[in-house]
Amino acid sequence: MSTTSPGAGALGLAVTRSPLTAARSRYAGFALRRLAQAVLVILLAYVLVFLVLAAIPGDPVSAQLDNPEAGYTEAEKARIRSFYGLDKPVLVQLALALGRALHGDLGISLSTSASVSSTIGEALPSTLALASSALVLAVLIALALGFASQRLPEGRPNALVRTLPTVFLSTPNFLIGLVLIQVLAVQLGLFSIIEPESAGATLFAALTLAIPVSAQIAQVLITALDTTASLDHTEVALSRGLTPLRVFARHLLRPSLLPTVTVCGLVVGELLGGSLITETIFGRAGLGTVVQKAVSSQDVPVLQAAVVLSAAVFVLVNLVIDLVLPALDPRLRPIQEAS
Repeated sequence: MSTTSPGAGALGLAVTRSPLTAARSRYAGFALRRLAQAVLVILLAYVLVFLVLAAIPGDPVSAQLDNPEAGYTEAEKARIRSFYGLDKPVLVQLALALGRALHGDLGISLSTSASVSSTIGEALPSTLALASSALVLAVLIALALGFASQRLPEGRPNALVRTLPTVFLSTPNFLIGLVLIQVLAVQLGLFSIIEPESAGATLFAALTLAIPVSAQIAQVLITALDTTASLDHTEVALSRGLTPLRVFARHLLRPSLLPTVTVCGLVVGELLGGSLITETIFGRAGLGTVVQKAVSSQDVPVLQAAVVLSAAVFVLVNLVIDLVLPALDPRLRPIQEAS
């Protein structure tokens, strides 16, 4: 009868656990590096937006303060000028603004005299609800088109499905919104245009934003599905008698997720930009309304905060996707861990 010393067993257990521990350590290092890069990009975006606005000819802040219609008293003008350091060099103003931003203070609105943080905070939930709903709808539309492209036989129906993404992409979302309002709200009464924040209005506003965005996701997904469908393991799965939905989900969709998830992160910027137009069409009081008022009134602090916030959302969403990709495809782990 063979015996194993306790020390050898412990050593074997350590050897068994060490690769997993090393993999977790490498992934933690990878995640920390990506997080540091994301923070750096957001800070650089803040600096760039500040310098671009500071380079605009004239002084928008002083022009707004000296506007008789603004109604500022001399004491209020002096307090705001001191707050923004307008009597100091641009780099000093940048240092003051960046220091306040890192503590959550984005400044004072020149048009309402309210805190920029509160102004953005009140409008942000509506825009995030619209953009996130639109992303979900866009993914669902892309999945439906991808499934139809694989299941429909070759011919006109299949060609039509493959042409739809191009049609969606070339159609402006304001035109889609006007058509949906005219047909679904005015003629069919499915939602009320005087209640823009209701669930029905939010759904169709999100659909307006989702249709053009879904085109980019669908184009990438269909191309990836075609590549995967040409591989041998797909033919083997079909020959085993699996249902078309199961073959699509397990053998076609999973290998095609990598480029699809990547493009989902890239379209976030388009979702945020398109939400500004969509909110105007549907009369929603979101970030688009705040930006529109800030531009018309030259409210520089609000405009700067809105632009930087949009950049931060884009960067953070892509950070999450960057961290999820190794979980979707283990082949990426050695590449990203080594980078």
